[in-house]
Amino acid sequence: MPTVAAQQRKQRTRQLVGGALTVGALVIGSAAAGPVVADPVAAPTTAGDAVQRLIDLSRQSEQLNQAALNAQTDLDTKVAAAEVADTAAADAAGVLDAARNEIKRFQPAIDRAATAALMGSRTNQLTSLLVSDSPQQMLDQMSVVDLVAARTNNQLSQYKKVSDAAATADAAARGAADAARAASAAADALRTDLELKRSELQGAIAGVIAAWGQLSAGDKSALAGSMFPPGFDRDTLLRGLVPGSGTSALAAGLTRVGAPYVWGAIGPDQFDCSGLVQWAFKQVGKSVPRTSQQQSNFGTPVAEQDLQPGDVVFFYSEVSHVGIYAGNGLMLHASTFGVPVQVAPMGSTPFHSARRY
Repeated sequence: MPTVAAQQRKQRTRQLVGGALTVGALVIGSAAAGPVVADPVAAPTTAGDAVQRLIDLSRQSEQLNQAALNAQTDLDTKVAAAEVADTAAADAAGVLDAARNEIKRFQPAIDRAATAALMGSRTNQLTSLLVSDSPQQMLDQMSVVDLVAARTNNQLSQYKKVSDAAATADAAARGAADAARAASAAADALRTDLELKRSELQGAIAGVIAAWGQLSAGDKSALAGSMFPPGFDRDTLLRGLVPGSGTSALAAGLTRVGAPYVWGAIGPDQFDCSGLVQWAFKQVGKSVPRTSQQQSNFGTPVAEQDLQPGDVVFFYSEVSHVGIYAGNGLMLHASTFGVPVQVAPMGSTPFHSARRY
């Protein structure tokens, strides 16, 4: 029978773990963009219940972690688009300025032609014939008239071209400026969203860590589990792998077994789920996206029944967890806080899809 002191310690553990989990759940549930969390219930009555509550909260924090990573990626994309739009707007403004300067260069000739037309000038070959004193003077005047007419027509043609170019440049500059403003506004909105998600994640992490700190050493060990399932032989698996980018990434990832799970970590000594996948494929020269959702759209789809070692497997309806298939229904993954990188059965996690990189 447990001693009185042991019972008191267990009671304090239940209260502290339950309180920490309740705080974390409230933090997560307070944001509309975050996952839906049920109202907290009574504090766990057993150590097993406390561990399960910790697992649930860790799962929710992982969802927030992936959401924050997605928001960061979206923000990076929007900031880059805003920078491109700003450059395009500056370039369009420069073209517009150049077009306006061209208009200024032709303006004097256009003004002279307009004045002559307004004054009723009729300088032509007939006028030259009537006012000439000699045939040679007539020829000279006719040549000058032809030259002036040709030059004026050419200037008028050039003026029309630069005017059209200026109008086009003006429209482009206005459009580019509008695009730059829109891109900047989109980036600002994503910054706000990212800050919210990071705040939610920090609150969830604090709840998880507080709850973890109140578990007994035995409960922590039970939660962490073993690095490999019973009967699993890493060396045998590695010898049987057919060379390829996926199997080579699996082999690289297996060297990280035992590394701790840390939100947002990409290795080489600590990982979150998508960080491990990204790191493993990077070791074989393949660049893959950062988050589980992005990774689920990368590569080639693979049916669950056609899985081969090295395929990338995704879990949960919103795709918020990922691992690398290790054959025989097993996967290599960075599971959750308190559970190091390990090889584990896939069956305990709701399967979503798989891809082959």
